[in-house]
Amino acid sequence: MSSSIFSPLSAPSHTILKSNQNPLLNLDSFIPKRVSCTRRRTLFNTTRASLSTTKETVLKEFHQRRALKIISGLQNLDRDNVAAVVSAADKGGATHVDIACDPELVKLAISLTKLSVCVSSVDPSAFPAAVEAGASMVEIGNYDSFYEMGLTFTPEQILDLTKETRRILPHIALSVTVPHTLPLPDQIKLAEQLELEGVDIIQTEGGKCSSPSKAGILGLIEKASPTLAAAYSISRAVQIPVMCSSGLSSVTAPMAITAGACGVGVGSAVNKLNDIVAMIAEVKSISESLTLSNNGANVVRESSLRL
Repeated sequence: MSSSIFSPLSAPSHTILKSNQNPLLNLDSFIPKRVSCTRRRTLFNTTRASLSTTKETVLKEFHQRRALKIISGLQNLDRDNVAAVVSAADKGGATHVDIACDPELVKLAISLTKLSVCVSSVDPSAFPAAVEAGASMVEIGNYDSFYEMGLTFTPEQILDLTKETRRILPHIALSVTVPHTLPLPDQIKLAEQLELEGVDIIQTEGGKCSSPSKAGILGLIEKASPTLAAAYSISRAVQIPVMCSSGLSSVTAPMAITAGACGVGVGSAVNKLNDIVAMIAEVKSISESLTLSNNGANVVRESSLRL
């Protein structure tokens, strides 16, 4: 039996950062109060432009439909494993890494790679410290560890977490996972509501609810079918990028792009491996499958234009 999890959000409990800290956290606090109105307006506009550039950089690969995010796990605090996953993502051709929302892990990650670092949590108040440490994107999602405990999230809870995150971090790149535990029509409705709340990326999932009956390639396709179905449906209902995640492999990652996703997220296919060489090989295999898929799509588009 599953139950719903939700921690009441209390605005006064959030970390308050000083004016000389990361401008991603709060534009108003970043700009000194004692400057002239003209100077203050100039600083505000300059900072906003800088933040816009940062977000554009983080989202660039999604708009190019070639994002590959490697996920270490929302509750994975093992520094050695996280370091191996981040290094594999960097060397294997990924575009983003997704790690637990821990400032020390963020510092570790950015010391190992120049890829965009995303942090995952279901506690909005944990995000500011991770952003201050160097994270350039935050994710409400990667719920697998909660499902294993029999815990699920309602659409109302996801929306509340999203609103609170946007209140604390109005200018950071924000991704939100739509729970696969919802019926597909409800997933679509939630995605539309999240878009209205200013979310930048919708992430799908589904691998945990799939039990393949076949081995080999047929089994890989069966395992990915729930998240592929969600990506197909949601990508046609929203204007923002959709990331297809959970249960994907080098066989099914290209299918996600064809289905309408702008990127894929891969976790256990990489982070459960015990050998960093094998991790790198798996990331490279998925990356190359996406490259071939995009090249094929470009050829088809060029042929259509000539016709």
